[in-house]
Amino acid sequence: MVFIVIVILSFLLQMVLPWWIIIIISFVTCGLIGKTGKIALWAPFFAILLLWTAIALFKTLPNDNILATRVAQMFGIQDWWLILVLTALLGAFTAGVSGFCGYHFRKAVLVTKTNP
Repeated sequence: MVFIVIVILSFLLQMVLPWWIIIIISFVTCGLIGKTGKIALWAPFFAILLLWTAIALFKTLPNDNILATRVAQMFGIQDWWLILVLTALLGAFTAGVSGFCGYHFRKAVLVTKTNP
C-alpha cells in the first residue's frame, strides 16, 4: 500500500512541484500508514527507484540519450546509464531515509502522548 501511494503521489506532484517533494510524500505516507520500520525504509526506496528510472528512460531514450551523455561527460564518465543509475539511487536513498524518519517520528509522538 505504501509503495503504491508513494509512486502515484510522487508521479503526480512532481509534474508541478520540485523534486524534493518526494521527501515530504515519503515522510507523511510512512508516518501515517507505515506498518514497520522495514516497510517504511524499503517501500519508498523502491518506489522512487522504479519511478525515477522509468521517467528518466522515458525522457532519454527518444532523443538518443543526448543530454544524459553530455552530463556523463561532465562528470568524466563515458556511459550515460551510470548517470541514470546514480540519479535513481540518490532519489531512492533520500525517499527511504525520509520514510524511515516519518515512521519513527510517529512512534515517538505516540509514545510521548501515551506517557504524560
